[in-house]
Amino acid sequence: MQVCVLASGSKGNCTYIGAGSHKILVDIGTSSLSIEKKLKALGVNPSEIDSVFITHAHTDHVSGVSVFYKKYHPHIYMSDAICKEANLKVDYTNLNESIDLDGLIITPVPTSHDASDARGYIFEYEGKSVVYMTDTGYISEKYYKLLTNRTVYVMESNHDIELLMNNEHYPHQVKMRILGDSGHLSNKDSSLYLSKFIGNDTKKVFLAHLSEQNNTKEMAYNSLKETLKRKHISFDDISITDQREASELVEV
Repeated sequence: MQVCVLASGSKGNCTYIGAGSHKILVDIGTSSLSIEKKLKALGVNPSEIDSVFITHAHTDHVSGVSVFYKKYHPHIYMSDAICKEANLKVDYTNLNESIDLDGLIITPVPTSHDASDARGYIFEYEGKSVVYMTDTGYISEKYYKLLTNRTVYVMESNHDIELLMNNEHYPHQVKMRILGDSGHLSNKDSSLYLSKFIGNDTKKVFLAHLSEQNNTKEMAYNSLKETLKRKHISFDDISITDQREASELVEV
């Protein structure tokens, strides 16, 4: 499997996953042109993208879907509720349970966010797996077993709580929305979840969807490293994703 986070943050999100004969995008929340350029830099022709999986209807996850679809006609997977909220005029498959694409198993995992039917995804192929989990206020304990000991994690680490609360430019209600159960994972919460999930088979962690105003890459990284150290977990292969620059291409 191949994984590259093409863009991650409040201004747009898109991740590339390759598995077997399939080349997939998770969300297209930035311009189609930007994603096309980043795919070509990976050696992937945009026309080779056969499937796009949508996590939820917020603009930073769907703004580029329509243009990309008109140009390349990938198969779109989302739920009816997501499509209705996003008002996307595309053909799509209503996805609410696991599907098998030539041995690539994709499982939607419900998240807690202020959007209709928000979800993350688990992608599994030939014994390897990728968890994509952003835009959630918390992760339900009933999904812990499903999310544990995966090969790659793309996990939200949105904000530092103290930075957020001291941000004079954010109204109180916006702060409460971000901190709430339907908001975003803080560095602290993300680190605690990952300390539960990381296992012997885990090869890579991407910390994703960092706030440009209420976080720093150093804070997100240090939070995870300190939590893992406190839990006596030895794991070092951690990358911090970026709003503008694509991550490295990881092969597992």
